[in-house]
Amino acid sequence: MKKALLGATLGALALSIAALPVHQAKADEIGACLVTKTDINPFFVKMKEGASAKAKELGINLSTYAGKIDGDHETQVQAIESCIASGVKGIMLTASDTKAIVPVVKKARDAGILVIALDTPLEPLDAADATFATDNFKAGELIGQWAKAKMGDKAEDAKIAFLDLSASAPSVDVLRDQGFMKGFGIDIKDENKIGDEDDARIVGHDVTSGNEEGGRKALENLLQRDSGINVVYTINEPAAAGAYEALKAFGMQEGVLIVSIDGGCPGVENVKDGVIGATSQQYPLLMASKGIEAIKAWADSGKKPENSDGLNFVNTGVNLVTDQPVDGVESISVKEGLDRCWG
Repeated sequence: MKKALLGATLGALALSIAALPVHQAKADEIGACLVTKTDINPFFVKMKEGASAKAKELGINLSTYAGKIDGDHETQVQAIESCIASGVKGIMLTASDTKAIVPVVKKARDAGILVIALDTPLEPLDAADATFATDNFKAGELIGQWAKAKMGDKAEDAKIAFLDLSASAPSVDVLRDQGFMKGFGIDIKDENKIGDEDDARIVGHDVTSGNEEGGRKALENLLQRDSGINVVYTINEPAAAGAYEALKAFGMQEGVLIVSIDGGCPGVENVKDGVIGATSQQYPLLMASKGIEAIKAWADSGKKPENSDGLNFVNTGVNLVTDQPVDGVESISVKEGLDRCWG
């Protein structure tokens, strides 16, 4: 009897939990969502900071979601479904899978929701209403130009390791890699593809998952292919830190030039300490705060964001950070980079 009563009670409780309604935005309330790849990467932490502060300033009810790890596509889909159900006016998204996310993004747009891609463009680009991002090609080009100038005549015989994000080569990987190659003077062939280049200076590509351990393992793998590597390009600064640890283990840290992209405070500190020669700094807080402003404008007037001149996205800026400036490549100092890191 007790078991039957307990079972009935638990069953009723389960039904009541399942029946709890998803929060619906009030008629006079502007709701917005921020969906990031993870909630532990400092880049996305800063993005959340910017969105939250601007949402509070503008009186917008912001909900935030994140994947469990970088690459957690399914959790992002579930988050967008929840945002649609809650009746938000806008969704800001950094997609883990820029192609697979498109169907649920279309569902959101069909419901009248403004969808803004942050940092990472969707594939195709026009799957979102707008993209607020760093010019990732330019970010790569800046560190490529700097590395080439820094090496001087030795650039003609460089041996370059590319430490990318993932094997699926998302758009950020392609844009940053190809930008670096162009800046360094490598024929990039098809600018939309990694791996079709035939320049003898390229030792190879390996993946890092954007973290320190991945950076260490990736460079170890490439050093087994060619122990003469003297330039290391990394997709971001955690991967660069891992690459440096791999070089230290081989006693090579003094003879290899590392360049990277992101410009987070720890990364700029690594430039200061000589771990990284130069990095391209982007501004995730600005991306997210501008995204919130765009959602407010959409809710108030139905106006969508306009792309920056000559680009197919809203450019939130990039600066090369180094204390070793070279002629012909504009840069800011480490001090300024630390003052501005991820603002």
